[in-house]
Parts: sequence; C-alpha cells; structure tokens
Amino acid sequence: MVVVEAYSSAVARVNPVVLVLIAIASVQFGAAVAKGIFTAAHPATLSFLRVTIATTVFLVIARPRWSGRTLRDWLLVLGYGLCLAGMNLAIYLSFARIPIGVAVTLEFVGPLALAVIGSRRLIDLGWVLLAAMGVGLLGALPIGLDPVGVALALLAGAMWAGYIALAGPMGRRWEGLSGLTTGSLLGFVILAVPGLLLAGDSLGRSSVWATMALVALLSTVIPYGLELHARRSIKASTFGILMSIEPAAAAIFAWLVLGEWLGWVEWLAMALVITASVGAVRGAHVTRRPAG
Repeated sequence: MVVVEAYSSAVARVNPVVLVLIAIASVQFGAAVAKGIFTAAHPATLSFLRVTIATTVFLVIARPRWSGRTLRDWLLVLGYGLCLAGMNLAIYLSFARIPIGVAVTLEFVGPLALAVIGSRRLIDLGWVLLAAMGVGLLGALPIGLDPVGVALALLAGAMWAGYIALAGPMGRRWEGLSGLTTGSLLGFVILAVPGLLLAGDSLGRSSVWATMALVALLSTVIPYGLELHARRSIKASTFGILMSIEPAAAAIFAWLVLGEWLGWVEWLAMALVITASVGAVRGAHVTRRPAG
C-alpha cells in the first residue's frame, strides 16, 4: 500500500494532459510489443495471458465485494466482461492480419459511431461521412487489406462501443475498481477456452510470460491508473480529443518496434478518421479505454 500511495502522490503532481498522452503511448507501445511475439504464441493465447495477468493485479489492488449484488448488477458486469474479452481477442486477431495503425483506425469507428448515435445535429452526420471516407480509402488501397483482419478490427470497435455504453451504468452500481476487476475476471474466464486450446507449447515458454507481463503493465495497469487520475481534473471533451490520436500513436509505435510503415493513402485515411473523432467528441460524453 505504501508503494501505491507513493505512486498516487507522484502522479497527482503531473499535468493531466501529459498523463493521458503517456497512457496512450503506453497502450500502443504495448500493442506493438505483443505483436512482436505472435510467432511464438497464438494471438488468442496472448490476449488470454494479458487479461490473466492484469486481472491478478486488479484483484490484489481492488478486492471487489461480490456479496449482496443484484441480478442487474451481475448482468451489467457480465456484458462488460464480454465486451472486454471480445475487444481484446478481436483486436489481437486483427493485428495478426493487418498493420496495427490500420487496425486501430478501424477500431475507432465503434466509439465514433456511439458518439453520434441519437444526435440530431447535421454536423454529426458530416463527421460520420468523413470517417466513412477514411474507411473507404483503406478498402480501396491498391495493395489490398485482409478482409478478415478488417472485419475483426471493426468487431473490436463494436465491442469498444459496447464497453463505453455499459461503463456508465456499471460504474454507478459497482463502486471503485470492483466493476472493472470483476469484468476483467469474467473476461479471463471467457478467453480461457480459446487461449488454452490454441496455446500449444507456448505457455511453457518463460519469454512469452515475461513479454505479456510487460504488455499487461503497458496496455492495462499503467494507462488505467494514469487515466483514472487524469479524469479527475480534465474535461470529458478534452479527454476524448486526446484519445483520438491513438491511431497515429499506434502507427508510430508499430513502425518503431516492428518496422510497419504505412503508405500515404493509409495516413490520409487515418487523418480523416481522427478528424471525425475529434469533431464528434467535442461536447460529447466519453469514457476511458477498456483496461482488460
């Protein structure tokens, strides 16, 4: 607890915008590191290991209360856990087929669509059309993209949108980190089947465990903690705009770590989606990324 308190005290002195930017970099660096060992273990197994390690950390920190919960409480957290597990699995499977920067750009369509659903403002339709132009450019690339990889990235985006939609009501019924921890635990159970069935001999490799422990810290524990502190003093609209740079951050770290460099058409498509995201989240309610 002394370490946790010291960490909280140090983080509290940092500008919240800087915290969010560090969190974004941490998540996307972790994604690139994870893809770097796709040859050593199946993406489903790596997704399972990431959630396993992150859940263990959350259980130690949070120790959620499960007694006295209503059926609605459990249904909410079950849906949350399903979205968490589905998003993690889908995006890792997508990474195996298409560049990380492209996958994260496509994934962002989910939260973007959620941000404008129900809006009656004409300008929001414009943001949707702008994002659609970006996705259309990706589909028109001369080199072609794996259609399964594209579909998986869009599925991950839909799961992300589901996570956002459930985070509010679940947060009101599950105090502190209890909902996140319980949802992450349910995600662990859900991912155990494909993760273990496709593991082969990878679970016996210490390098795989060590890498995914690092990824769990980079892509889950560290960014969630930083964003939790940042959201206490930063406006939701500002947070959403900052989060919109994730596709670009993903592409940059994929290039630095894996040598995945995108062409100008892909960068243009990414710019259109980012611009649409920035426009859509201005004044809209947003939430932090999933942490599983």
